[in-house]
Amino acid sequence: MATFVLVPGAWLGAWAWEDTAQALRQRGHTALPLTLTGLAEHADQGGPQTDLDTHIADITGFVEKHDLRDVTLVAHSYAAAPVTGAAGRLGDRLERVVYVDSAPFAAGMCMLDLMPPQAADQLRQQVDASGDGWRLPMPPFEVLGLSSSLDGLNEGQRNTLRTRATPQPFGTYTQRLADPAEFGSDVDRVLIACHDFTGLLDAGVPMLAYLNQPPWRRFDLPTGHWPMLSAPAELADILDKTVS
Repeated sequence: MATFVLVPGAWLGAWAWEDTAQALRQRGHTALPLTLTGLAEHADQGGPQTDLDTHIADITGFVEKHDLRDVTLVAHSYAAAPVTGAAGRLGDRLERVVYVDSAPFAAGMCMLDLMPPQAADQLRQQVDASGDGWRLPMPPFEVLGLSSSLDGLNEGQRNTLRTRATPQPFGTYTQRLADPAEFGSDVDRVLIACHDFTGLLDAGVPMLAYLNQPPWRRFDLPTGHWPMLSAPAELADILDKTVS
């Protein structure tokens, strides 16, 4: 049986993984969701100084504190950035890295690079206007849906996402990944692609072509960008398959 460390995306906490974690435990696995600094129950620990390095330290510290071995490290969405940074620091504790509707970050890359300059500027303005200069509130669904598929989320799940989301420390979006250490050659590499990402991969986008080739293993999940909410059991099934 495997040990899963489940890292949530922007605005989320460990709570988002509850159903998937429970399904994994029912299959005999150890499933450990974590909440990053400045979010959910750790919201009061965040501040203007909270950045990408903070979240990288959260992940490595969590694994080391619990003395975890043979870890399958799972990144959803934004978590791809700190997970990429943490993966190379975990040494032989890491057995597998799984990116859920996300992909590894390159050195010098930050979250704002994933969006058009105008959209990035709008986020900066939003942080200045309503986030005390350092917090990014979750955008309205009509805005969020322009870049991230809401497919599969029913009204109750959307309400949960809206009411339990907490503002994201904006330093985690602006700080560039300094040195994503290379994964060890023996680290298993897995991609779980949902609707929009599946389309990009199938379209042959050059910068993503490597994800369709060994040593990467790809699994497709026909739902929107938040599969731990819209399809938690199906996501657990795929995660189970990655370690079988």
